[in-house]
Amino acid sequence: MIAHPEKGGRNKARQAAVQAIYQWQMTEQPPDQIESHFISDHELSGVDLDYFHHLVREVPLHWHQIDDHLAPHLDRTIDEVDPVERAILRISTFEFEFHPEIPYKVVLNEAVELAKVFGAEHGHKFVNAVLDKVAAKLRSHEISRRAS
Repeated sequence: MIAHPEKGGRNKARQAAVQAIYQWQMTEQPPDQIESHFISDHELSGVDLDYFHHLVREVPLHWHQIDDHLAPHLDRTIDEVDPVERAILRISTFEFEFHPEIPYKVVLNEAVELAKVFGAEHGHKFVNAVLDKVAAKLRSHEISRRAS
């Protein structure tokens, strides 16, 4: 399990990871190459580097499983989803599945904010709608506890 540093560091790690995962999706370069170039080319002060490394290494390892969770909730194929939004969806679905210690509302809110920063004009609405459905499936126990 990953330690819980201050919130801003995790947020910045997700922002950097969206860009790195986007690059991985577009170039199919090995994640470790993208990671090392990203670190040398970007100012990463305040970033939770451990979490950034974790996301950039693990999301590509689990992308088939992640995409299987996303596919039933998409109105198009995963390859037709905007690449930035696809990166956000993949990171968030990874967090839903492999990081139950992060509340689903935090994952969802972070994804929406990332989509507002990096995505298309209304991309955050698409990301929110898809991830709501993914959360209902992967975090059903947590959601039902909150509802009662």
